[in-house]
Amino acid sequence: MTSLYERPAVAAVGEATPHESAGLHVTGHALYTDDLGVRLSGLLHAWPLQAPHAHARVTRLNVGPALGVPGVVRVLTEDDVPGVNDSGVKHDEPLFPSEVMYHGQAVCWVLAESLDAARLGAEQIEVEYEPLPALLTLQEAVEAGSFQGGQPTLQSGDVEAGFAGSSHIFEGESEFGGQEHFYLETNVSLAQVDESGQVFVQSSTQHPTETQEIVAHVLGLASHEVTVQCLRMGGGFGGKEMQPHGYAAVAALGAVLTGRPVRLRLNRQQDMTLTGKRHPFHARWKVGFSEAGQLQALEATLTSDGGWSLDLSEPVLARALCHVENAYHIPHTRVRGRIAKTNKTSQTAFRGFGGPQGMLVIEDILGRCAPLLGLEAHELRARNFYRPGDATPYGQPVRHAERLHEVWETLLRSADFAERKAEIAAFNAAHPHVKRGLAVTPVKFGISFNFTAYNQAGALVHVYKDGSVLINHGGTEMGQGLHTKMIQVAATALGVPTSSVRLAPTRTDKVPNTSATAASSGADLNGGAIKDACEQIKARLAAVAAGSLSAKGKAKVQTLGVHPDDVRFEQGRVFPVGHPELALDFREVVHDAYHLRTQLWAAGFYRTPGLHWDREAMRGEPFKYFSYGASVSEVEVDGFTGASRLRRVDLLHDVGDSLSPLIDLGQVEGGFVQGAGWLTLEELRWDTSDGPNRGRLATQTASTYKLPSFSEMPEVFNVSLLERATESGVVYGSKAVGEPPLMLAISVREALRQACAAFGTPGRETPLPCPATPEAVFWTLDAARQAARSAAAPQPVGD
Repeated sequence: MTSLYERPAVAAVGEATPHESAGLHVTGHALYTDDLGVRLSGLLHAWPLQAPHAHARVTRLNVGPALGVPGVVRVLTEDDVPGVNDSGVKHDEPLFPSEVMYHGQAVCWVLAESLDAARLGAEQIEVEYEPLPALLTLQEAVEAGSFQGGQPTLQSGDVEAGFAGSSHIFEGESEFGGQEHFYLETNVSLAQVDESGQVFVQSSTQHPTETQEIVAHVLGLASHEVTVQCLRMGGGFGGKEMQPHGYAAVAALGAVLTGRPVRLRLNRQQDMTLTGKRHPFHARWKVGFSEAGQLQALEATLTSDGGWSLDLSEPVLARALCHVENAYHIPHTRVRGRIAKTNKTSQTAFRGFGGPQGMLVIEDILGRCAPLLGLEAHELRARNFYRPGDATPYGQPVRHAERLHEVWETLLRSADFAERKAEIAAFNAAHPHVKRGLAVTPVKFGISFNFTAYNQAGALVHVYKDGSVLINHGGTEMGQGLHTKMIQVAATALGVPTSSVRLAPTRTDKVPNTSATAASSGADLNGGAIKDACEQIKARLAAVAAGSLSAKGKAKVQTLGVHPDDVRFEQGRVFPVGHPELALDFREVVHDAYHLRTQLWAAGFYRTPGLHWDREAMRGEPFKYFSYGASVSEVEVDGFTGASRLRRVDLLHDVGDSLSPLIDLGQVEGGFVQGAGWLTLEELRWDTSDGPNRGRLATQTASTYKLPSFSEMPEVFNVSLLERATESGVVYGSKAVGEPPLMLAISVREALRQACAAFGTPGRETPLPCPATPEAVFWTLDAARQAARSAAAPQPVGD
């Protein structure tokens, strides 16, 4: 492969290209997994029987009455599994459980000619339970000693010495809620079996290879007997990295046992009650500062709520620990992590994958401690930024730390931060019942999978005799624009227009052993693999073109002899360097190459170099690079209700040399809004009473779970990408964009803290719950008011 990051002068990458399926999306012509079932005859529909207990033993299960319902064909239970009755990779997730571990868990699945028949059949099943004690909150789990997985410790420096040398020491607790993925398309799988027994599963999955493996081991088959395809997803956000496997396995099992295609699509309520969410976290911390406000030491214990099984809780926790310092250098650090086991859905990957929860710890600390130190919050943050030569607590050098300072200073200028801060101070002084807040926060996010082996990708590229190009890669499209970027990468690498390139659906029989489309690594990994495949083909074509161009050149330039290394491919034209007037059409070169029996397809491969990670010691260099960003948010808060509005947001984000600026701007905007939803609106509530509904998810519909909408969008929304930001060692100098922008929303929460604090007196800590809902904001600002009144009240005179 030639230089991975250098791009030619004329390139498809870097162009503001619309999403490759944008037209299909807005016209309703885009097909999703559930749209494919209507094309099949004899289709069966699956419906779950969900348990009404958070924790119970199944003592009796009689499916006979369901079979008497017209249209019901079969009921799937544990007895039907020919392979392993498990849908997870940790072997702790029974597909058909004998012990219910959370309210709403599926005990069995009904297959019927229609969805209504399947639902009515499930209602007729006779099942008896022995209720068992259930743990629902982090506090209950900690008190009961209910933990699962490893308990890693991240440590650097000498924490005791750090605290001994600190002028100011503070202690506290922080707690952050979970988040529902709420993708527009719920989990869905469609399975069928061909005449040779080959199982074909269409699934809305971010990880087709793992879906393939789970389906195979449930059915007792080898992986080559199962093919999984993902056409596209209507959103994923991490929720379709692990969760789809069991639903695909149920559909495949039904198809194998009945010989008919099976469709399994969760409705919204089922999706919310059956699937995992972002991990809630609790942190207990102690922090030390120097007299000048420099961070000296941090000791903390992070406890995540993993739900009933491990799922991805261990790597989520590891990433949280690796991001607990965010953009700040802390010389002495000791952070312990643990995963609580509770009787709730198994919490899973969600955009940021633990990084947001880790970052919130230090950002909450700085936001609360700044007034106690007599400093403005933005000053305290800037004083503690990483600088060139610094290393993280896990030992990785912070490459391009100077870029963090550039982003910060550039944004403060473009957002008129200093001027607006003075204006807000004047506004607050004049308005006793409405206050405004302004905050700026940074982001430093590591890019690569925590698990080093996942940092690899494959691709398959075909060039046809007419010069058209078909690409396959292992990444999945969930609306984030990965396929658009990969078309641009292939067009650039082959020197053809994007109109000549088509991308085929992601399939395990085309590119095997793929990694999940996750960790913001989709473009880095699959782009590298596609570029590798294209350059193999281009090298063969260059050899053919060199001969053709030399022959053509002799008629015009007697001395011209063309070496393959001097052949250029640009916009569908092939010519010797310096002689574009001698160009051949790309199709002509391909035609000649075919008749010379030249291979016109190639399998590409890419592995991220330079990574190493010891997960036991929590040391190494797990990330290829860091993505930097910063955000300024201004809010206004009503002192009577706690309601707030987002007046203005300014974002500046580092995506390297963007592969597709229009796509990246959309990702920055969308990530920010999703993060703001998590931090200020979206609140998951479970019934924690001792009543009959204990453990039931109370916020299980769109009417009870608050999502950000147009009314929550900032009135002024300025989004920019950092310029002149080439990242060497990454495909065409780009950087990841999927997850890091979500953490930019932390500035919204910090602005709300500033607004609440403005109702009180300066120099006081202002703890703010998360999510900072209107209720939470009201009680926070009311506490500030009460404290101010108490301080202003006349003190009793002593004897």
